[in-house]
Amino acid sequence: MDNPRNGIAGFRLTEHTWNTELGNWIDAISPDGRRAGALLFDPKIIGLPGVRERVVATVLTDQRLVLGGLAGLIPVADVVAAGEQVWLLTAQAVSPTLSDLLASGAIDASGAAAVLAETAQTLLALHAAGVTHGSVHPGSVVITADGAALLSERGLSDAIRGQVSPPERDVAAWASLARALAASVTRSAPRAAALFERAAVTTTTHGLGTARSVVLSEPTALPGGAIRHEALAQAARGRSAFAHPPVAAQPPLDEGDIVTLLAVPSPHQAPVHFGPGVSSGVSSDVSSDVSSGVSTESPPAGTTAERIWREGRERFGTVQRGGKPGKAARARRRRTILSAVLFAVIMGGAILAWLKLSGAPELAIRSIDVVAPKKTQGCDSAVVVTGKIVTNGEAGEISYEWRKNLDKEVVRQTLRTTADQTSYTVPLRWTLKGKSTVKATATLRVLSPGPLRTDKASFTYKC
Repeated sequence: MDNPRNGIAGFRLTEHTWNTELGNWIDAISPDGRRAGALLFDPKIIGLPGVRERVVATVLTDQRLVLGGLAGLIPVADVVAAGEQVWLLTAQAVSPTLSDLLASGAIDASGAAAVLAETAQTLLALHAAGVTHGSVHPGSVVITADGAALLSERGLSDAIRGQVSPPERDVAAWASLARALAASVTRSAPRAAALFERAAVTTTTHGLGTARSVVLSEPTALPGGAIRHEALAQAARGRSAFAHPPVAAQPPLDEGDIVTLLAVPSPHQAPVHFGPGVSSGVSSDVSSDVSSGVSTESPPAGTTAERIWREGRERFGTVQRGGKPGKAARARRRRTILSAVLFAVIMGGAILAWLKLSGAPELAIRSIDVVAPKKTQGCDSAVVVTGKIVTNGEAGEISYEWRKNLDKEVVRQTLRTTADQTSYTVPLRWTLKGKSTVKATATLRVLSPGPLRTDKASFTYKC
């Protein structure tokens, strides 16, 4: 497959490429200078009857899920055609993958636990929305520069095959992921490896949700006693093709006739609402509509949306054939594409603001409680201080930190909550050494959602 020399649709291509069953992935720089990705579909695949339409429908589904708040997917910016070529452009970098980090031996046990917990949560949210991933493996798990695990290529493998994978396929794939991560940390963290193996077995008997809880249930099995992203983030930054500063801005590329295959969202298109079942799931009343493809509903007359929608229908509906248009025509076409994308971003923000104002219940903290051992702790003690956070039962994310009065260390963590649970335990493992008699105090601070809540507990260390 021949790639354009410089870029596609304003995305500048780097020299870092790799092949998958879908085609050729390339690390890219978005028009605004951010790290992104570009997938050039294999022409033998994308040219098959119905494949292009199914890919577009799949991407539209993902965009609605992301707009509704699902944060575990690599966001797709556009799908464009350049002659016979079809490109998928992402709004975020798609490397390094978990496969890259496993090959380099850069995965630590705490980071592996974070990957398993986050990918399981994303899959649960997808299943609650009535869709599946269909191709979960280390190569489709992207590790971001801050250590988060995102899934790429959601539904694309199914789209090219004309099938819909059942949730059980995702569950089995996650179990394989857990076993691969267990094998990678067997020597360095045998207790963590055993924990991951137990989680893999649990998926077949009790499901993915329970398996995720198993990973989260024994932080003492992990080095440092907690799930941490620091080492994972450092490994991702070290392996990233973008370790060096992005390339400087260049003059606009003369790319020929580029057309978008995604429809501009209608202002009247219903946003995805999240139901009470899973933290990032959508309610079943919209799940059947999510995969219906390109909307043909017309926006109100006389609005900017109408102009963009009408121009998009006229200019982008099909790939132009025949002679090449002039540079002015191509420039107008690119400006219209950018206008359409800008409109979609504005509409997305408006819909999210509407969701905020619609009165939908949000995650709230009801209470926190910290408990420390009552007995005096002896020499070289490893003390577990237990924090308990009680919520209103809504899904979301809690940001909290532990502080210790005997040193300046601050342990910051995040916790993802689900709608079927109200109580969460957040332990702090504190090791004290040396000969002294001191009163040790651990303080738990829940930073968000606000308002700030604080509780603390003390114990006596005597040696």
